[in-house]
Amino acid sequence: MATWKQPPITKVYEALSAVADGRVKLTGETSAQVVSSGGDKTYTVKWSPDGGEITSDDNATRWQGYLGYPIIAVLLLISRVPYDPAVAKWLAGVPWHDLNKRYKRNYDAAVDHVLEGLRLSSGDVGAVRAEAVRIHRALARLGLKRPSRSVSSRP
Repeated sequence: MATWKQPPITKVYEALSAVADGRVKLTGETSAQVVSSGGDKTYTVKWSPDGGEITSDDNATRWQGYLGYPIIAVLLLISRVPYDPAVAKWLAGVPWHDLNKRYKRNYDAAVDHVLEGLRLSSGDVGAVRAEAVRIHRALARLGLKRPSRSVSSRP
């Protein structure tokens, strides 16, 4: 069974926003739904009872082979990866879909835009960056596996 590739750190920022916005909802013991920042899409995240396997129907997870932001957001919500809610609040309300479109899917540029806005509003950019790095490293240590069956066929 294959292990998920490490996601770009930009996905951590999107996941923190999803949790801060309350867009992540548990739907069962091993399932959750995550609403996109635009509110127009809902992603399903499912994991094995032992937590070793996890998957989602978002495009990054499906087609890029790394943990997409919906999976990361769920891992934060269920405390598989601890996070600081006070830091996540700095990322509440970020319209990631619009920014990613504006910056033509240059996700680093979108994060830079958000952090510059945070800096201009006297936000703690250093704390936000440090939290994203810490979470990113914690994800790498989990060694989560890709299920052998698709998300639609998982229980």
